[in-house]
Amino acid sequence: MNINETCVECIINQSLKVAQAIEATEELSSKLKNSVEEMSRDFSFSLTPPEIASSVYEKMAEIANKEDIYDEVKKLSTQKSLSFVPLLKTKLSTSQDKLLTATKIAVAGNVIDLAAAVQFDLEDELEKVFDTEFGHNDFKKLECELIKAKSVVILGDNVGEHIFDYMFVEILKELFPNVNYSYMVRGNPIINDVTMKEAKEAGFDKLCDLVDSGVNSPGFAYSRATSHAKKLFDEADLVISKGMGNYECLSPTHRKNICFLLKVKCEVVADSLNQEVGDIVCKMV
Repeated sequence: MNINETCVECIINQSLKVAQAIEATEELSSKLKNSVEEMSRDFSFSLTPPEIASSVYEKMAEIANKEDIYDEVKKLSTQKSLSFVPLLKTKLSTSQDKLLTATKIAVAGNVIDLAAAVQFDLEDELEKVFDTEFGHNDFKKLECELIKAKSVVILGDNVGEHIFDYMFVEILKELFPNVNYSYMVRGNPIINDVTMKEAKEAGFDKLCDLVDSGVNSPGFAYSRATSHAKKLFDEADLVISKGMGNYECLSPTHRKNICFLLKVKCEVVADSLNQEVGDIVCKMV
């Protein structure tokens, strides 16, 4: 998905979110906004939104003199997500369909997205997600592919969401124990993207193969990935892609057997998927 004028406006508005998150002075806030507006004049409409965002956030981090703009917010997101784990484990233990429940948990976690045009409340999403149907529902296809698969790559998305991904992978391993699972994270912090740091803190390195994709954009931009990440992506029997950023980067993509799991949080992605903002999606391609 390449950017359009709506994406440009959204990216410019993200400078305001950054300023608020880091409690920037009025002078710094103005500098951030002016810098992004200036960059927007040269945005290439042949690139995806995450590819554009990578350079924008890199510039904002430089101006703010912060290596990880959302470091404090990410810690809070992780703490909040962890607070729901006992309740969700109880939900899983009593579930009649553990795979569906775990998949819904993973999708609910996708609301933790600091770049989204529309924000959703995590607690509210967790309360209603189990009674919500997928707007695009390829869950049975996903289940069939998991039954056949020998190798599965999960493309991680955001911090906080990764706690729910951990629970998802736990259930995948329980139900399909003869599969090799890889969890792929960003090469460096961009927005609130999950990196090796947060994934290791959550224990992914002991749960499955933990892979640094090398990607410096808030979405799996294949051309920016390491050779190892590309090989895993190309050769896996199934790729499970979390979130809008990964969807934007992989629509279209050269490989098949990708399952997109996400919450629709902007009109551009909604139009692409023929869904409504707020829908949850399980789409196989």
